[in-house]
Amino acid sequence: MSKGSILVVEDDDIIAKVLDWRLKNLGYAVSGRASTGAEAMELLVSQKPDLVLMDINIKGEIDGIETASMIKKGFSIPVVYVTSHSDGPTLERAKATKPDGFIIKPFGDDDLRVAIDLALCG
Repeated sequence: MSKGSILVVEDDDIIAKVLDWRLKNLGYAVSGRASTGAEAMELLVSQKPDLVLMDINIKGEIDGIETASMIKKGFSIPVVYVTSHSDGPTLERAKATKPDGFIIKPFGDDDLRVAIDLALCG
């Protein structure tokens, strides 16, 4: 039985596939995968995931932070950032969206599991 469904927003195909594999091994269902903010918003409506894993630097006209801001305003779905960008200005922009978690790449399965579990229980 799945612990919850997760939308993966990641524009690097290899990283997205690794995330899919890790999530499934941890007992989560992957409801979809998007590489742009626009794709993510479409999948949110059609798939109704329990949580969004969001990369900050994604393809398209809007980045992951802008996409997360739209998700937080329009849906009651937790967003956890999964990124390699933790510089001051990026972190401040991300914090303004009130994320439910922040994971720095590279990360282990325990990091992923803990961040997701905490976000889903909140």
